[in-house]
Amino acid sequence: MPPSPLALPIVWILLTASPAPDAPETSSPISPSVTGVAVPDTGDTAEAMQSVATAVRIDSPPVIDGILDEEVWARAPAVSGFTQQEPREGEPATEATEVRILYDDRAIYIGAWLHDSDPTRIVEGEHRRDSDLSVSDAFVVVFDTFRDEQNGFVFGTTPAGIEYDGQVRQQGTTPTFRMPGRDAGFNLDWDGSWEVATSQDEGGWYAEFRIPFSTLRYGAPEAVWGVNFARFLRRNNERSHWAPIPRQFDFYRLGLAGTLEGLAPPPQRPISVTPYLLGGTERDFTTGGTRGYTGEVGGDAKIGLTPSLSLDLTWNTDFAQVEVDEQRINLTRFDLFFPEKRPFFLENAGLFSVGARRAADLFFSRRIGLSQGGLPVPIVGGGRVTGRSLGMNVGALHIQTGGVDELGEPANAYTVARLLRELPNRSQVGVFAADRRGDGTDNQNQTFGLDGQWGIGDAISLDAWGALTRTPDRAGREDAFGLEGSYASREWRSTVGYREVGEDFNPEVGFLQRAGYRRAQVDVLRAIRVESLGWLREYQPHIQYRAYFGLDGFHESAWIHLDPATFQFSNGALISSSVDWTREGLREPFAIAPDVVVPAGRYDNWDFRTMWNTDLSAPLSAGGRITVGGFLSGTQADISQNVTLRRGASVGELQLNHARVNLDEGRFNATVARLRLGYSFRPNIFAQSLVQYSNRTDLWSANVRFGWLGTAGTGLFVVLNEAQGMGDLVDPLDRDRRVVVKYTRQFDFR
Repeated sequence: MPPSPLALPIVWILLTASPAPDAPETSSPISPSVTGVAVPDTGDTAEAMQSVATAVRIDSPPVIDGILDEEVWARAPAVSGFTQQEPREGEPATEATEVRILYDDRAIYIGAWLHDSDPTRIVEGEHRRDSDLSVSDAFVVVFDTFRDEQNGFVFGTTPAGIEYDGQVRQQGTTPTFRMPGRDAGFNLDWDGSWEVATSQDEGGWYAEFRIPFSTLRYGAPEAVWGVNFARFLRRNNERSHWAPIPRQFDFYRLGLAGTLEGLAPPPQRPISVTPYLLGGTERDFTTGGTRGYTGEVGGDAKIGLTPSLSLDLTWNTDFAQVEVDEQRINLTRFDLFFPEKRPFFLENAGLFSVGARRAADLFFSRRIGLSQGGLPVPIVGGGRVTGRSLGMNVGALHIQTGGVDELGEPANAYTVARLLRELPNRSQVGVFAADRRGDGTDNQNQTFGLDGQWGIGDAISLDAWGALTRTPDRAGREDAFGLEGSYASREWRSTVGYREVGEDFNPEVGFLQRAGYRRAQVDVLRAIRVESLGWLREYQPHIQYRAYFGLDGFHESAWIHLDPATFQFSNGALISSSVDWTREGLREPFAIAPDVVVPAGRYDNWDFRTMWNTDLSAPLSAGGRITVGGFLSGTQADISQNVTLRRGASVGELQLNHARVNLDEGRFNATVARLRLGYSFRPNIFAQSLVQYSNRTDLWSANVRFGWLGTAGTGLFVVLNEAQGMGDLVDPLDRDRRVVVKYTRQFDFR
C-alpha cells in the first residue's frame, strides 16, 4: 500500500520540531561596556518598568555604521527589561536588549544593543528590503507620533541590515484568523526615507537607525509620542517587547505602547521631488516581431503643508519596476482579488480602506490606471492630500487617466475623499466618497460610505459600514452594509458578522466580488497550550461558517470548516487537517473550463483538507495544501506545494498548484508553476526573477528585475518581461519581449 501524501510533511515536521530552550529564571544582565562605550548598568530602571523612554538632544549626530562607539550614545538613558510575548508570556526575554534614543534638528536616532550568548546561532534571514521578519532575528520599533493609539510608523531591521518599514492604522486591526501583513491595518508596502546599519561581534549584534523627521508626520513640537520596541529571537521562535503585549495581540497594538518623552521635533514643511527617466524596447511577435522603442519622463513630488499634512503630486506616472501579478487557478464564478503593488497608491492606502476587505471594498486603487485585463492605462497626473488636520485624519485623491482605444478604455477622472475621526479605546467614525467621470453625462459613477469601529474593553471590537452608489443606468438596490464583532483573549478568538449587498450596488472605483446577496459569518477558535510539551507551541481547534443567500432567499454558497487538528510547533512549523462541507447554488449554467459547462442547480459536497509547513527559517523549508473530495457535480484533487531554499544572500522558491477536476459534464486539469530566484549583493542591490507557467493559457512568462536602491525605494531598475506560448518544448512560440531601464532619484529640500 503506497504511503499517505501526508507522510512526508508529518515526518519532516516532527523531526524538526525540537523544543525551544528553556528560558532562564531572570534576564541576562546588560554588560556595562557596550561595543567600546562605557555605559552605566541601568538594569530595570523605574522608567523601563513604567515603559517610559527619554530621547536626548545632541548637536553632533553619530555615524550610521552599525558600530555604536560614539560618545553621544552614552548620554541617553537605556531602556531595557524586555518581556516575552512568545513562548512564555510575561517572563523575561532570554537575551538582553538595550535601546537608546537621540535626536537633533533633522532626525531621530535609535541605537540597539542586541546581546546574544551564542552569536553563532544568529539567523540573518533574507537580504531583501521588507522581507519576512518572522523567519530571522530582528529588531523593530513603532512610533505613535500623534499619541492617538491608532496610527503609527514601523521601522525594523535584521542582522543582515535590511530596511523594513510600514504604516499602522487602527492598531493594525487584523482579522481573527489572519496574520498581520499587507492588509488594511498594516501597510508593509510603504517605503520611507531613512537609513540603518548593523554589525556583529562575539557579544551579539547591533543596529543603528537614522529616521529623518521629514519621513514622519506628527503634531505639535514637544509632544509626547507612543513607542514600543520588539525583538525576534528566531532560534527560540521568541518574540519579546519592551512594553508588554499579551499574546492574543500583535506588535501594532498601540494602546499598549510605552511613552517617549524629551523630543522636540522641528515644525518643518519638507519638500521632496522624485523625477524619473525611462527607456525601453519591446517586440510583439504576434504582429510579426515588430520592434518599438519607448522613452518617458515624469515624476512625483511631496510637499509638507504642515508637519502632519502632506500633498503628493504625480505626473506621467510609471510603474515599470513593479513585479508582475502571480498567475492563479480560478475554479469559481467570481473575480479574483489581486493586491495593489504600485508605490504611489500604497502610501497611506489604509486610510482609504472602507467596506469588506477583498469582497466589497469601496476603494480599490487598481481600478485606476489598469484595464479590466490588468494592462496599463496611462496616468496623466494627479494629486493626493493625506495626514491630520483639525483633529481628524483626512485624505483626498484626484487622478486623471488617458484613454486607450485598443483596450476599450476611455479617459477618466477619479476623485476620492475620506474623513476619519478617532475616539478613545480603539474607536473611530468616518465618511467616504468616490467619483468616476468619463466623457458624457451618463458615463459616471459615485460611491458614498459611512463606517465606524468601537472598542469595548481590551477584548471586544465592533465594526460597521454602510454605502450607497449612483450609476445612471441602474434602478435596483444600490446600497450595501456590513456588521462585524470580534473577541480575542488568550484562550478564545471569535468573529460574528453579517453583510448585505444590493443587486445594483456598483462601486466602480472599488472592488466587488459579487452583488445581490446576504452573508452570515461565524468563527470560533480555542487556543490551548500544554506547558509540559516543549515541542508544541499551541493547539488550535476551530470552526468557521460562511453562508451566502440571494436577496430572494436563494442559497448561493455555504462553507462549514471543521478543524479539530491544527498544531503550531515550537519552531514555527504547522500542520492542520479539516473536514469541510460546501454548497454551491447555480442560478444559471457555469462555464468552468472550455467545453465544460456545469448546469444550474444545487451542489452539496464534503471534502478533506490539510495544510502544513516546516520551520520557515531553515535553509530548506517546505509547505503545502491538499484538498480532496466532492466538487460541484463530481470530485476534485487540488494540490499546492512549495519548497524554499535559502543560502546566504540567495533565495529560491518553487511553487506548484495543480487541480484535477472530474465532473459529470467533463474533466480537466489546471496547473500553475512558479519559480522565484533572488540574490542580494547588498541589502539595497538585488536581482530577482519570477518565472510562471499556466496550462490554461498555454503560456509561460518571465519577469526579471535588477534594482540598485536609493532612499525610499528609488534608484536604478532594469526590467525584462517576456511571454511565450508553449507550442512544444522544442520550439516555443514567442509572444512578447520588453526591456526597460528606469532611473529615479529623490531630491530633498527644506
